[in-house]
Amino acid sequence: MPYTTKQQRAVLSCIAAHQDGHVTAQELAEELHSQGESVGLATVYRHLERLEQSGRIHKISTEDGACYQYCDHPEGGCFLLKCERCGRIQHMDCLHLEPLYRHIAQEHRFVINPRKTMFYGLCETCAKEEKK
Repeated sequence: MPYTTKQQRAVLSCIAAHQDGHVTAQELAEELHSQGESVGLATVYRHLERLEQSGRIHKISTEDGACYQYCDHPEGGCFLLKCERCGRIQHMDCLHLEPLYRHIAQEHRFVINPRKTMFYGLCETCAKEEKK
C-alpha cells in the first residue's frame, strides 16, 4: 500500500464525497478549508496529480479547465460517459469493450488507455427529455 499523508487522505476523502459528480481543485481547496484543513491550492494540485497517477481519481478536461472525479475501480480499466446536454460524467466498467480494445491493439497497432477514454452522448434523463 503506497504511503499517503493526512492531507492526501483529506483530498481523496473530499473527492470521494462527490462520487456522483466532479470537482475542481479550487472547489476542493475551499471545501477542505471550510472543514478546517490547512491545505493550500498548490498542495491540492500536487496531491491531485499523485492521486491521478495512482489511478485513484480521474482528471477530466472540460471547457472551463480541469476537474476531478473519484474512481472506485483503481485496478481495472473503467471509462467515462459524458452527457452532452447536462454535462454529467459517470463511470462505466464494462467487459464488452475488451474485444474492441484488443481489436484496435492487434489490427490498428494502437493501445487505448481505458482510464482516459470518454464517450459522449446523452444520459438516460436527457435522452428521455429529448424524446419529448
